[in-house]
Amino acid sequence: MNIKPEITLSSLDVDRIYDLIESLPRNAASTDQLEAELERGVIVAPEQLPPNVVTMNSRVRFIIEATQKQFEMTLVYPKDMDTNGGKISILAPIGSALLGLSVGDTIQWPKPDGLNVDVTIQEITYQPEREGEYSL
Repeated sequence: MNIKPEITLSSLDVDRIYDLIESLPRNAASTDQLEAELERGVIVAPEQLPPNVVTMNSRVRFIIEATQKQFEMTLVYPKDMDTNGGKISILAPIGSALLGLSVGDTIQWPKPDGLNVDVTIQEITYQPEREGEYSL
């Protein structure tokens, strides 16, 4: 059973993500999933965002429950992806799944083979809003 935790979103992130979606071809699977996540979120002003919520450009430490393997990655827009491997695009299934989660939340992440794994947010090591940075 895939129960999704409540998510909180920055109004600035939501506006920027909708602009991104508008620039992409219609009916792409990645944009459908992303739009569904945006529609279910509670939207707040960036200044009112709790410091333990994953936002765009946040650096997030999470664990895959089945393997206990930890990762630390930054959630970014596609234009900010690079080959270093430390970033996740908002258009990737895990990227849209991470957006708006809070520390301690667990969500099911779809793997390429179609199976799901449980991913738990352990820490947000950097959040732009927490640092007063709203122009990223």
